[in-house]
Formats: sequence, C-alpha cells, structure tokens
Amino acid sequence: MTPRCIRIGFFTVLLAGMPLLWAADKAAEPAVKKSDNGICHDKSSPSFANTKKFTAFNSVDECVKSGGKAPAGQAAAAAAPIVKKSDSGICHDSKSPSYERTKKFTEFKTVDECLKSGGKLPK
Repeated sequence: MTPRCIRIGFFTVLLAGMPLLWAADKAAEPAVKKSDNGICHDKSSPSFANTKKFTAFNSVDECVKSGGKAPAGQAAAAAAPIVKKSDSGICHDSKSPSYERTKKFTEFKTVDECLKSGGKLPK
C-alpha cells in the first residue's frame, strides 16, 4: 500500500466517524446547566451554548432547588404553582380565594399529595 492510499483511507475513516462523534456529544448534553456563577440555563436560554463550566441537571426546578437562580428576565418559579397546606390543614391551590392570604404553610406539588398528607379541601 502506498503512503497516498494510507492517507486517503485515514481521512475517509476520520470523516466518516465525525458525525457519530458530534451526535454522541449532543446526546450527552444536559437539559439544564448551572454555571459557576450559580445561574440555571436551560436550552432556551441564550447563554446555554456559551456555558462551558457547569453542573448538569435534569430540570430547572432541580437546579434552583440546589441553590441556583433563574437567568435575569425569567421567572424564578417557572414550574407549576405550589399547593399550600395551611397550619389548619386546608389544601389551597392557586385557584383558592385564600391562596394569597395563606402565609404559614407546607408546600406540595399537587393537591393529591397535600390530601394524602392529611390535608382537606376548602369548603
């Protein structure tokens, strides 16, 4: 085999494998990146692609719970509103007239979780 054939063969193999390497790199990309500055960037964030030093997370909620913060201009609680179980044991979702007035509460993700913990619905 001549050196020219070896070079052509090497570059053919190299070029053929490049899309596979690129696809593997993209598949390993996390859903959310928390930068060294503590800002949580999801894929819709303009800074997502530019963030090179980060901690990976599966969701913005998970990132924020770890101490991260949402980027400027994005709501900190982009997730669904919480359900509040008042000290008197009543579960208030965001539609409840008492939701905003309930200051002392235990938070839950769903009304069902609140009810299973011993809470009850408002009258």
